[in-house]
Amino acid sequence: MPGRVAIVTGASAGIGQATARALGRAGMRVALCARRRERLEALAAEMRGAGAEAAAYPLDVTDAPAVGAMVDDVAARWGRVDVLINNAGRGFAARFEDTAPQEFRDLLELNVLAVLTATQAVLPLMRRQGRGHIINISSVVGRRGIRGRAAYAATKFALGGLTESLRMELRGSGIAVSLVYPIYTTTEFHDVETKRVVFPRMGPVQSVEQVARAIVRCVKRPRAEVYPYWPVRLLAVLSAAAPGLVDRVMARLQR
Repeated sequence: MPGRVAIVTGASAGIGQATARALGRAGMRVALCARRRERLEALAAEMRGAGAEAAAYPLDVTDAPAVGAMVDDVAARWGRVDVLINNAGRGFAARFEDTAPQEFRDLLELNVLAVLTATQAVLPLMRRQGRGHIINISSVVGRRGIRGRAAYAATKFALGGLTESLRMELRGSGIAVSLVYPIYTTTEFHDVETKRVVFPRMGPVQSVEQVARAIVRCVKRPRAEVYPYWPVRLLAVLSAAAPGLVDRVMARLQR
């Protein structure tokens, strides 16, 4: 891993921030992307102070020209891009009937279309390199929809389909594609703009550092799917085999 180059979106907080730190400790050069300039620059300075190479790129990941310019700058700075970690996104909770169509569109733009934008920006470079790794951060809700999360779950299921299709299209190219399914974390699912928790957590909670360690392991040894909390894999199997049973269990947990 030392000397390899990673781009991390949503790096100003949570899983993205913890992952950037972990990659820096592993010797990787890290491009930090998010909207919050001060937090990004503080993280970059912290990482450089610890001996890592890091650069801050304050931008909106839904802005395709800005994302393209960032990828070009990273390639000019460090000569390559080995790993793209699409982590930027936000949670949302509301009953389906109470969710405005525009809210669906906004979530899709950030949680899905921004992933498409960043991935399309780095793929030509990775193809020229003959290798690369795309890691998309999903959610347990991308494996099993639950009450009050219809819009959010829709974006994460869409991300799953995008990732699986891309993985098949890139077979044999030298470019790996991975999907990570975290459970709730200690900082996840907060509305960044309003600083409010957008929905209560259900079930166990992981630290962002635990998720970051799982992502670093995936960078070292690419896997199609990563479950930082292993019971989620069992949940996926049960949801396919006995969806009615899982419905009843989830209904009890959400009382």
